[in-house]
Amino acid sequence: MKGLRHVGIVVKDLEKALHFYRDLLGFKQIKKMDEKGSYIDAIYGIKNIEVTTIKLAADDNNLIELLYFSIGAGKISTISNLNDTGFSHISCTVENIVNEYDRMKKAGVHFISAPQVSFDRYAKVAFCQDPEGNFIELVEVLSKK
Repeated sequence: MKGLRHVGIVVKDLEKALHFYRDLLGFKQIKKMDEKGSYIDAIYGIKNIEVTTIKLAADDNNLIELLYFSIGAGKISTISNLNDTGFSHISCTVENIVNEYDRMKKAGVHFISAPQVSFDRYAKVAFCQDPEGNFIELVEVLSKK
């Protein structure tokens, strides 16, 4: 494997998700596509599917892909707890977690707790949830190991 290409997140409300990842977390929108037809039907294994995808890049060029299915949407399922089996969370590095926590909290983002210092004093960490209920970990590195 050469590297992780992107993390895909299926959303039921594309505008709310875009606001969260672009406007609150600061990812930059780099591509938007509406896809349908035999290619997309084949790779998803679902007939007559229509999907809008938006690729968003972090400053380090890691990508998140938001997927909104206008036709062919599946069931809604999210992880309820961080220790549930399956996709758990996305972790993002931030410069100042207290500032991000305060700013995002004022914007109505739900956090599990205020930022906490890790047991080894390496980082400050806080988990929040995106509009779909997915967990996002914010990490401020305090010291180099």
